[in-house]
Amino acid sequence: MHSIERRHGNYVISTDPERFDVDVFHEYLTTDAYWARGRLRATTDIAVRHSLLFGAYAPDGAMVGAARVVTDHATFGWICDLFVLPEHRRNGLGKALVAAITEHPELCRLKRLLLVTADAHGLYTGNGFETLRSPERWLERNGPTT
Repeated sequence: MHSIERRHGNYVISTDPERFDVDVFHEYLTTDAYWARGRLRATTDIAVRHSLLFGAYAPDGAMVGAARVVTDHATFGWICDLFVLPEHRRNGLGKALVAAITEHPELCRLKRLLLVTADAHGLYTGNGFETLRSPERWLERNGPTT
């Protein structure tokens, strides 16, 4: 699969894994993201290796936002670890990341694209996401937190 880039104002969103800054990603997740505080670097490294990565880059090339999608590239995808650094918020980057994911040529045809959020429902519902139609069918098994 080749990398895809798209512009959002002065920013670039790219799926190039060589450009993705794992240090910035891990630092934000373990210090600021309520869902990933305390995550081990080894866990982040494994997750990054096995995900389709989306990075948002400022004009100077620094990664200022990111998301990853766990997917089989055919039927299912799970959006996770989406964030924009605080100093780059209010520029529409979160919405641009979600749009880049939902419009990605391999992801837009998936039967199911899921995510979990405690506080960003508006970000996702504007891109076609809705609450589970049959939540009684879903089960989860919780494991270690890191």
